[in-house]
Order: sequence, then structure tokens, then C-alpha cells
Amino acid sequence: MATATRRVGPVDHGQKMTLDEFTAADFEEGWLYELARGVVVATEVPSISHGRSVGRFARMFVFYEEAHPGVINYRAGGGECRLRLPGMQSDRHPDQAVYLLPPPEGPRPWTRWVPEIVVEILSDGSEERDLVEKREEYLRIGVTDYWILDPYERRLIVLQRAGD
Repeated sequence: MATATRRVGPVDHGQKMTLDEFTAADFEEGWLYELARGVVVATEVPSISHGRSVGRFARMFVFYEEAHPGVINYRAGGGECRLRLPGMQSDRHPDQAVYLLPPPEGPRPWTRWVPEIVVEILSDGSEERDLVEKREEYLRIGVTDYWILDPYERRLIVLQRAGD
């Protein structure tokens, strides 16, 4: 017997859902979705200026890769990676993630593979998520450096793990 997959759309913003339900869901196109501590967050695709900022970071990492071959194992944008935090019932897609170590063996690497650097670019309405929620989640999962670009204040906040 076929199992029905739950369809998630912007009307589900704010609805409670388990991480298992979220990862098995079918998503309505045209929106971005994350699970934030068991709650669906649906956001519109960010602005062009946000995309340009993401692109600048991506190019910066590409230049670094060319100058230092073999250091970066994998570099990804939000649609190419995910950070799953089963204990927090969260599923995040950072604007940029840099992995120095190879992926773990076996299926479902996103539940075990942690990037060393995560970059988020603030956009209207994302301040609480990026400055508070994700900061705690990325620290808890083991991210070494969390970079937050605030284009409104024209500043880059670099948070580095110290100890455990």
C-alpha cells in the first residue's frame, strides 16, 4: 500500500511538524522551507540583493579553493546542503556552508556531516532566526565558525567556537 506524502506550502507556516514528517514532505514550489524547533517556517525566495550577497560569498570561497586546493572538501549553498538537528527538531539550509572534512560513510550524511563554516545573510524578517535561533543550533551541532552578514548595518559578525 502506498503511503501518502504530506504536501507542505506557505499555508503551513507556523504549523508544528516532526523532523521525520518534514523530511518526508513534498513542498510547494516558489517558497523556501525550514523546520525550526518543530515549527514549519515558509519564506519567500529572498531578494535579488540577498542573492547577490550569497553569490559574493560563494565566489570568495571558490577563489580560496583555487588558491588552496584540497583544503575545502565541499562548498554548498542552501539548496545543496542541509543541517539536520534531530534533538532540536530542526532542519536548516544555510546560505553557504563549507565542509573541510569528507562526508561520513553511509546513507543520510546530512544528519551527521557538520560544516566548519556556516554563512547566513540577514534579510527582512530573518533577524531573530539568524541571530538567535540558528546561532544556538549551529553551536549545538558543532559548527566552528558562524558568519552573519548584516547588509543593513554593513557589518560581518564572525562567531567562533571556543572550547566546547
